[in-house]
Amino acid sequence: MSDPGPIDSLTRYLLLGVGLVGSVACYTACSRLFAPPGEGDESDLGKLAKKEVGTSSAFSSLNPHGSLIDRLDLLLLRVLHLDVKLEELHMMMGRPEKPSPLDMLHLKEFFAAAFGGLAFLGTGSWPLLLFGVVGFFVPDSIFNGRIRTRQQAIMRNFPTMVDLMALTIEAGLDYMSAIERILKNIRPDQRTELEKELEKVINEVQLGYSRRDALQRLAMRTGVPEIRSFVGLIIQSDELGTSLVELLRNYAADMRFRRLNKAEKLAAQAATKMLIPLFIFIFPTVFIMMLAPMMKSLVQGGLGF
Repeated sequence: MSDPGPIDSLTRYLLLGVGLVGSVACYTACSRLFAPPGEGDESDLGKLAKKEVGTSSAFSSLNPHGSLIDRLDLLLLRVLHLDVKLEELHMMMGRPEKPSPLDMLHLKEFFAAAFGGLAFLGTGSWPLLLFGVVGFFVPDSIFNGRIRTRQQAIMRNFPTMVDLMALTIEAGLDYMSAIERILKNIRPDQRTELEKELEKVINEVQLGYSRRDALQRLAMRTGVPEIRSFVGLIIQSDELGTSLVELLRNYAADMRFRRLNKAEKLAAQAATKMLIPLFIFIFPTVFIMMLAPMMKSLVQGGLGF
């Protein structure tokens, strides 16, 4: 009778590989589902990420003949084409000093090593080192979360900014001068993410970009659909010569209406969401308080009637 040991081991490794591939596929699907919307042409977005005004490539300091970490970084960038992807994520996070694109790459490497190492130490099985592949993509969720938080901060002040622009344009200024006038009345240390992005638009126009290109770059940097529609509205008004004031007022009113509808929808969902803590925490406590005296009397000698 043959020994079933090798067959069981082969089956186990096969199931392990299937589970790993399924985990990566599930993570990729969830990342794409909850990722912030792109701008359509990824090549344009990649060019913008790598050619932002006043910036250079974050990976230019890597030495192909340097340390082991530098060579590993360059290998991953070349094989997986991560340079443009990380630059895009960093750009949509607002280009913070920390993490830089290189820090983001190191964070992905750390998670890969941690996942693979913990899986191996916990089981002693070498094939489980492949779980490092899952850990390599985990930081993308962190980066996408920061992007969503930034986009929400931008949208929080956007309707007010549109109203101020409409008021300033109605006073006789064009839209670019209106943006500049609004920014002059806000101290640099008190400017929000939206106002910082508008300041970049002004700087790009002063450096020689056309107004159309500067506005389109604004839409690509933020990745917010409302700002993309706003930019299209201004460009269309420029091309057709229509009144921009009424368009901006109607657009701001429409955004406020949609925000109100969203708030009402969330308020309507609150009652349903409250059922979960009620069933888990409140109802068991109430049942214990109501039934505990009865159960005590039953255990000690009957119900008494």
